[in-house]
Amino acid sequence: MQNNFRIGFGYDIHAFTEGNHVILGGVTIPYYKKLKAHSDGDVLLHAVCDALLGAAAMGDIGIHFPDNEERYRNISSMKLLEKTAEKIRTAGFAPVNIDVTVIAESPKISPHYETIRKNIAEKCGIETGCVSVKATTNEKIGTIGRGEGIAAMAVALLVKGNIQSLV
Repeated sequence: MQNNFRIGFGYDIHAFTEGNHVILGGVTIPYYKKLKAHSDGDVLLHAVCDALLGAAAMGDIGIHFPDNEERYRNISSMKLLEKTAEKIRTAGFAPVNIDVTVIAESPKISPHYETIRKNIAEKCGIETGCVSVKATTNEKIGTIGRGEGIAAMAVALLVKGNIQSLV
């Protein structure tokens, strides 16, 4: 029996390095550091991509967009999310909803929640109301708590076919 619903989980973490901004959910946030990465380092969108790919049983972001390929150097993670959404649709799946949590001591992302939600919804072809974005600190514990980087976790629900088939 084929299951029409699939749930995927994604996680990503990047360390800080010298810089003047971070990119989270496709939003450039002024900050005194940046995230070290081959791409733009958007941990939030990387976690979303992994959740979508995982739900479709299609591996992870590193398989589809390897960090040892020059064509992905400094690529916008919004582009990676767009390509990921295309891949899962080609495989016969459609996103139903996405839930993301960012773990960071700073910068604060709550002022950017709505823009991030809209960015994800647009690239995934779903309504903004189907995307949740939250943040928490690590209460000064561990790598994240010491301000050494940012992590994100995401969960995605996919349906086989399209969302209209549920109605």
